[in-house]
Amino acid sequence: MTTPAGSGTGFGSVSWWGLSPAVDLQAESPPVDPDSQADTEHGTPELNVLLLGSVDGRHLLRTLTRAALWPRRRFRFYVLENNMEAVARHMLIFSLALEDPEKMGLQERSETFLEVWGNALLRPSVAAFVRTQAGRLARLVPEPDRLAEQLPWLSLGALKFRERDALEAVFRFWAGGEKGPEAFPMSRLWDSRLRHYLGSRYDARRGVSDWDLHMKLHDRGARVIHTSEFRRWRDTGVAFELRDSSAYHVPNRTLASGRLLSHRGERVAARGYWGDIVTGPFVAFGIEADDETLLKTSNGQPIKTAGEITQHNVTELFREMAAWGRPRATQGDPAQVQGDADGSPEPAAPVPESFTVHFLSLGSAQTLHHKSCYKGRFQLLYVACGMVHLLSPELGACVAPGGRLIVELAQFLVDLRQEQLQGFSTRVGELAQAAGFAPQPGARRSQTFARFYKAGDSAPSHKDPAVGSGTPPPEVLAPPLEATNPPPEDLTQPLEGGIPPSEPLKRPSVSGFTVGGFGSTHRESDPQTRESVPPETNSPIPNF
Repeated sequence: MTTPAGSGTGFGSVSWWGLSPAVDLQAESPPVDPDSQADTEHGTPELNVLLLGSVDGRHLLRTLTRAALWPRRRFRFYVLENNMEAVARHMLIFSLALEDPEKMGLQERSETFLEVWGNALLRPSVAAFVRTQAGRLARLVPEPDRLAEQLPWLSLGALKFRERDALEAVFRFWAGGEKGPEAFPMSRLWDSRLRHYLGSRYDARRGVSDWDLHMKLHDRGARVIHTSEFRRWRDTGVAFELRDSSAYHVPNRTLASGRLLSHRGERVAARGYWGDIVTGPFVAFGIEADDETLLKTSNGQPIKTAGEITQHNVTELFREMAAWGRPRATQGDPAQVQGDADGSPEPAAPVPESFTVHFLSLGSAQTLHHKSCYKGRFQLLYVACGMVHLLSPELGACVAPGGRLIVELAQFLVDLRQEQLQGFSTRVGELAQAAGFAPQPGARRSQTFARFYKAGDSAPSHKDPAVGSGTPPPEVLAPPLEATNPPPEDLTQPLEGGIPPSEPLKRPSVSGFTVGGFGSTHRESDPQTRESVPPETNSPIPNF
């Protein structure tokens, strides 16, 4: 069996990282209108952003670190995902980004982020950090008062009680409620996905990997991804090898997710790795850089790899994020307020409470407009390419007049042919128009994002000073697609406990190819769920 090009089965049903570069959301939003957007309590304009499928928080982190370039605003990020594991990863990533620098150094934080975010296998020290943080978050989720005290930037008020229970169960699994790698045998699950995807081409997987890299990713703008790092990730799932290869042997439980499968007419819960195995986490932070020297070439070849650029960008990102964790009372400290070459002071460190991340209930995209607090509230709507099927007039009603819409395109989905990419872009335009948006006049041409504005508004006149005129800013949720064949026998793990397994949403067809929601809550009417699963495996059943 050979997987045909264009099937999309290599992207799985759950997305763990974005397949577009991180963007400054403030640069994509309308200009500040102090009269209409002022926060009456603090006297500061607000920026309310609704993000569907942003997955890894890269856009939020980028926006916060670029805040000093813009007039001061209070940020309200409303994040809607389709599985609780993605919400849990958001929380873990932000907890790491805001970790006290005195407890965890900059290099350690950035390296830990890279491994947890993009590696299938972890070093023991990083795995221990995940267990510790997961245990802490599991204790905070059911206690709203303690959560608000220790994580003032986080709001779970919109989640249902069963979703909070599921979130707690995810953290408890990460914390090691089930001991040993056999609870989540990542290496075996990864190899099973590869064998199932490649079929008869498995023995020639190096050649397939090289073809996908050079003939697809490089041609689409990701030339800095090096052959060796891409091959290593395709073979083992380790994208960022910051130490000796022998140090990576602990399964990364944050990449586990549950699904309901059909076996002999019965619903069976199974845990496995259902994410991307074809593109990798290199696009989000590894193909663009503010420091253009990182993108230089020598004899036609990039002098830096995507892994090196990613590490540099993430390190700088975390360096700037440290300001958001400082208390405002330290502004007078010379160490906190520094002068530039002219002796003028730099902007004071922002207050941690200047931004809030609100997580919305799964599947609430089509009902938000029924609540007056959301109708016409958002100045910017971001939709990942795996969530475009949710773009509707009801969702458009949540965007304020003159608001903006930015949609991630499928540029870096390796399995898509060129005609499918064009068909996807056309479909995005149709959905945006039906939702009440029009193409944004004067927007720079981009193969990565489509930009629109709420009909009736004048064309925007501002540009992002941090983004060059070349490649557009990065974005993050790659739309993995679901395989139609039954999973092989060792592709899943039996699952019991409190985590509601995820199932893919129905997805609109685009030129014979389906793109859309991954890992959503199961619905009985979804024909995609009619898959078989082996009755047993050699691994013990996890108990949450």
